[in-house]
Amino acid sequence: MVLTFIWGTSFILIKKGLVVFRSDELGALRIVIACLSLLPFAIANLRKVEPHRWKFLVASGLLGNLFPAFLFAYAETQLASGLAGVLNSLTALFTLLIGAIFFQQSITWMRMAGILVGIAGTAMLIFTGNGSADFSNAFYGLFIVLATICYGGSANIIKYRLRGIKPIVMSSLALLTVGPMAAVYLATTDAIQKLQYAPGAWEALLYIALLAVFSTAVGLILLNKLIHISTPLFASTINYLIPIVALMWGVLDGETIHLWHYVGMVVILAGVFIVNRAK
Repeated sequence: MVLTFIWGTSFILIKKGLVVFRSDELGALRIVIACLSLLPFAIANLRKVEPHRWKFLVASGLLGNLFPAFLFAYAETQLASGLAGVLNSLTALFTLLIGAIFFQQSITWMRMAGILVGIAGTAMLIFTGNGSADFSNAFYGLFIVLATICYGGSANIIKYRLRGIKPIVMSSLALLTVGPMAAVYLATTDAIQKLQYAPGAWEALLYIALLAVFSTAVGLILLNKLIHISTPLFASTINYLIPIVALMWGVLDGETIHLWHYVGMVVILAGVFIVNRAK
């Protein structure tokens, strides 16, 4: 539930950051700040990971952090945050498929049915009532689909290749592998200069910092812990609940909840139940 709240809020924070910064600047800032926030833990634990596991830490850093940070920010330059939220629920589907294809994990019709039910519920939340999807820019949804594929791969790597590493150690080291890449790229942009002359730049940076520290750094630690004590599929099902949090933020901002929104919430919870009860 904590992860659901943190990540359900991330779409608003991305939109706030994009008011001033370009999508690539936002993505780079997000990773750099997240890396710095966990840097003391990374330095303290550099020698506590076996050498052969570093390639998996790099893979986790790229797939679970660097690529999605840029892909989501770019997609949301043209997509409504609601549509971004519903597409994010595809993470559970790709987690299951990647686990079955590359990690010899079992896949059953009941689990697939639960995933599809959950996706149907998220679709109800977005595509009914007053709606928030921008269909004219639906092509940009492909970037989020690609990001969810990355998340699915990272979740399986964490569970099956990085087992036994403490969540905070894994998270800090994974971010350490991609933080310098983001910093080098950030140096080629105008992000730092914008802080000197662009109106609202510091406020936008604050939103990005919140996004980096909570959605990326803290969220990654919690996700790693959740994957280790459960399964990648169970952990990925929280993506079904994220649109509900986004909807609640909308209500606080004066939007209206329709009957079909409540139906969608019930359907989402049913999907989560089916996936996690299926054998």
